[in-house]
Amino acid sequence: MEPRIDFSKHAQEAQRDLFALEKYVFTSGLDHKLLHLIKLRASQINGCAYCIDMHSKDARALGETEQRLYELDAWRETPFYTDQERAALEWTEAVTLVSETHVPDETYERVRKHFTEKQIVDLTLLVGMINLWNRLAISLPTVPGTYKARHVAAS
Repeated sequence: MEPRIDFSKHAQEAQRDLFALEKYVFTSGLDHKLLHLIKLRASQINGCAYCIDMHSKDARALGETEQRLYELDAWRETPFYTDQERAALEWTEAVTLVSETHVPDETYERVRKHFTEKQIVDLTLLVGMINLWNRLAISLPTVPGTYKARHVAAS
């Protein structure tokens, strides 16, 4: 696999804005492990190998378990996720697949039981962002396997 374009060299002002939005979401008060699970799940749906590699490494560095990472693609069939995480994962799938799902009212009702309106907006921004990063990494493409986790492993 060879990258078509190193997109980090182009549209740098736009990328600064994207990173500022990422920073906003990561300082919004939402659990960082949950944020990486969301990014990982959306990346699985989109088939973005680079982002799957990145967010699984970052989640592990924050102390996420191998079992939960391996089972993420089948989260509905496992007992390993909290009700809040399940609501966030369902929201992630609906927003990622918006052209198919149109984000059903039932999904919204489940997510609002666990998150405030602000948190739902923040989750939606996060899902939108990872979908944009997936599209950049897949289209251009970015080669997986080289990413180093940004966090230190939890003790």
